[in-house]
Amino acid sequence: MSQPENVTPLKIANAERAIRHVFVRDLLLDAHIGVYKHEKGGTQPIRVNVDLTVAEAVHGHGDSLDNVVCYATVVDRIRSIVAEGHLNLVESLAERIAGACLEDERVRVARIRVEKLAAIPEAASVGVEIERMRHHS
Repeated sequence: MSQPENVTPLKIANAERAIRHVFVRDLLLDAHIGVYKHEKGGTQPIRVNVDLTVAEAVHGHGDSLDNVVCYATVVDRIRSIVAEGHLNLVESLAERIAGACLEDERVRVARIRVEKLAAIPEAASVGVEIERMRHHS
């Protein structure tokens, strides 16, 4: 599936700053989400995109999963958040996903897009994109 023309690819990876870009593309899930009466009690399809700005390990990753932010872990966290129960707002879901990603101290910035795919018949999708940053203590 080609990238929509109105979505600019992110330039996150940066050699000088030792930053890598970890991403999850077009994760399709069924979620209990929505504020309207017809949205309660059932699920509807959503699409989740995640872009993480990740600080690279000082001594490299050594080809070890322990030394990188694992996309499978990110996906598992998203699945468990979605499974927790009904949320009214896509904004709330996006915030929870961002918070979960930022729990890994190597993640500097989390950009999360959550789209409902069947909410508006005339639209391919509707939703929200947020960006959250790690606050340095």
